[in-house]
Amino acid sequence: MTIDKNDFLRYNRQMNLSEVGVEGQLQIKAAKVIVLGAGGLGSPILTYLASCGVGTLAVVDYDNIEHHNLHRQILFTEQDINCSKTVKAAERIQAINPHITCIIYEEKLTKDNIPTILSSYDIVVDGTDNFETRYLVNDTCVRLGKTLVYGTILGFEGQLSVLNHQGSKNLRDLFPEPPSKEEVPNCSIHGVLGTFPGIIGTMMAQETLKIILNLPVLTNQLLLIDTLQWQFTKLSY
Repeated sequence: MTIDKNDFLRYNRQMNLSEVGVEGQLQIKAAKVIVLGAGGLGSPILTYLASCGVGTLAVVDYDNIEHHNLHRQILFTEQDINCSKTVKAAERIQAINPHITCIIYEEKLTKDNIPTILSSYDIVVDGTDNFETRYLVNDTCVRLGKTLVYGTILGFEGQLSVLNHQGSKNLRDLFPEPPSKEEVPNCSIHGVLGTFPGIIGTMMAQETLKIILNLPVLTNQLLLIDTLQWQFTKLSY
């Protein structure tokens, strides 16, 4: 694998960083990343990873696009309502960067299919929105030895961490068991400002690129982000 003329033209601004350079861009080009969910978090994650040149980018989602998605799921337009999220996400990703490979999985993650789906990728980025799936993803990444980028949002508050990376701790070290269904807040009831998933999703994309580039990341640390007061708290665990 080499850097060609198109790579220099497209990525020269990030390649000018001493932490990236030609070698780093080659690492990004060779990377295989799978993003779980093409919604509020997945949209900015996919957009920026594609823009920065991640060579193989996969997306998993089984939903269709609905009207209420449009205020925060920036990959989609009103003309896409009732269409498959993965199909439309792939179209947008390839339009953003036709020089990468985009793979779609239009299916729900289950204990039966998730090992096969995740096994081909270097990094798993979790943009799902329910605890059942998050713990399924975490436990599978532990079994497969996959690095997991974890992010959540609720209201104006978000969380970010990198799990199971080079022997680091995983979600169950942070939260041993998922909360009961009665304790889980619902964003459809509590609401979310359209910009907020973009903030956390972009931060998740940043951590993903830093993992690829072997830069320091949030291992054994949980970053708490309060965007109402702009307070950031980093907890070790």
